[in-house]
Amino acid sequence: MNSGIVQLQLWQFSLIYLLLIVVIAIMKKSGVEKTRLLVVASVKMTVQLVIAGLVLSYIFQNPNPMFVVVYLAVMVGFAVHRVLSGNPGLNRRFQVIITASIALSGVFVLAYFVCAVVGENIFNPQYTIPLAGMLIGNTMTGISLGIKTFRESLQGQRARVEALLGFGASPRAILQPLAKQALETALLPTLNSMVGMGIVSLPGMMTGQILSGTLPTTAILYQIAVMIAICTVVTAASFGSLFLGMHTLYDQKNQIL
Repeated sequence: MNSGIVQLQLWQFSLIYLLLIVVIAIMKKSGVEKTRLLVVASVKMTVQLVIAGLVLSYIFQNPNPMFVVVYLAVMVGFAVHRVLSGNPGLNRRFQVIITASIALSGVFVLAYFVCAVVGENIFNPQYTIPLAGMLIGNTMTGISLGIKTFRESLQGQRARVEALLGFGASPRAILQPLAKQALETALLPTLNSMVGMGIVSLPGMMTGQILSGTLPTTAILYQIAVMIAICTVVTAASFGSLFLGMHTLYDQKNQIL
């Protein structure tokens, strides 16, 4: 098996951007006015990934625990920012719970994966940073979806909630089913991805390892481990955010805030 990946020249890499012409043409034909957003998103993605590549190259060449800690903190901070910006108006305690859920769940699962499963030092950037990116990225998506679903359900059933409170039902008993439904929604993308993996799709990490010359059997083992880790961290972080966060929505008089 070839042990090296084909190095793309700049002109070869540039060819991929021609595919965006197809996207723009479809948008124009269907009347979807998102061409500007597509261009901005493509440019922003390219710039961010180039910067990330340069930073990671430096960290890999100059391994230092502090660099790893700072990079992880930036990833967690960005994930929290995206979740909160997508769900404006959350109270301060709810925001703290979301932050703690993302950070603690991510660090625990990441440490278990790197130290126990792989058997490497937690400060080894080659393993810790890419794995953290996958874990935190999926956690961000899951929590964002879960919180959005929870708030929309609460808003849509406001009259019913008020009526139940009037009949003496506790806020916890009222909010728990909404949190349960939101948790199911948060987990759905990850579970669907796991169901179709290997048949419908080959995930990015596995594809990258195979392209770089890693044996498919080794890549498969890593991908299975990664997906179980992702499922765990998304479940734990979403559960913490929803089932702990819901308690910040009512006061000591059992009134929904």
